[in-house]
Amino acid sequence: MTVRIHWSLPLDSGQQSASGGFDAGVVDVDTMISFAREAEEAGVDSLLMPMSCYMPDPIPLLAALLRETRRVRFILAYRPGLMSPTLLTQVINTLACMGQSRVDLNLVAGISPQEQAYYGDFLEHDDRYRRADEFLGIMQALWASREPVTFHGQHYQIEAATLGLRHPGDGRPYIYVSGASAPAKALAEARADCWLCYGDLPAKVGVHAAPLLQAGKEVGLRLHVIARETREQALDAIAEMMARPDEKHRAFIKDFVSRCDSEAVKGSFRLAEQYPDHWPSPYLWTGAVPYRGGPAIAIVGSYQEVADYIREYERHGIRNFIFSGWPSRDEMRHFCGGVMPLLQKEAVHA
Repeated sequence: MTVRIHWSLPLDSGQQSASGGFDAGVVDVDTMISFAREAEEAGVDSLLMPMSCYMPDPIPLLAALLRETRRVRFILAYRPGLMSPTLLTQVINTLACMGQSRVDLNLVAGISPQEQAYYGDFLEHDDRYRRADEFLGIMQALWASREPVTFHGQHYQIEAATLGLRHPGDGRPYIYVSGASAPAKALAEARADCWLCYGDLPAKVGVHAAPLLQAGKEVGLRLHVIARETREQALDAIAEMMARPDEKHRAFIKDFVSRCDSEAVKGSFRLAEQYPDHWPSPYLWTGAVPYRGGPAIAIVGSYQEVADYIREYERHGIRNFIFSGWPSRDEMRHFCGGVMPLLQKEAVHA
């Protein structure tokens, strides 16, 4: 295919409902392994290992999943400031050696001062991106050179850092950078292979993507999807998902977002508020955003309609799609069984 399809591996309860709360009190490794194996067999390119305070830490889970899979890649989401760049480079090199270089990195500067404070991090928004630039710069220097790395910056002081365990083949992971703010885009242009953003109308995404594409970067979208054999079935699925909304959780999300400093998150809520009927287009739905946050913007429709809408994004230069669903495994089955064959067929005949 000319596009790459990735999926978010659920580390919590699997987001059983589009309007429900989180349930992360259990670490079910067997279910995660089963999910990863099924995604691999279905042809998913990569599985996102998300990170948040309400989820288990992704690094030990990733180590287990690498040993139980053979082809599917993994995108490790992690944040600067939680460990040193030298140590995270060492961790990624170790994981890459365990899993035939199937580990990529999604660096997330942080979306909320409140959540960052949980980890003892009190930097302001733009300072977090300045720190992320230093962080990635040190990591890339460690991957690029066998010479000791010394760095003296505002946020990190590194003296003659060397790592005995190199990344396989003296390579490095593919790097994603998330965020919609000017500092996020600047970081992606300077340090990343792919800039990730939340869903929006294809033409609007294309406008924001254009400078990154011109700089030689790839662009990806983080979305949900609701695909069924017919559009009516997809709309029925939405009705069922929203039938018993958790208003207490909605209030929690509203409070969280009120203190959030992420332009990506705030932008997704502005999009949802701009269209009270929840439909910015016939195929883009925002109704779950108040309950699930920015990634909950969803492509909705029949298998053919969803495939066509993905192609619309592709016409604006978007090649990477990280999807989720409610429940995520069920939706992955719908997508891989119904939408992916259409994308593959269209790619062959293009």
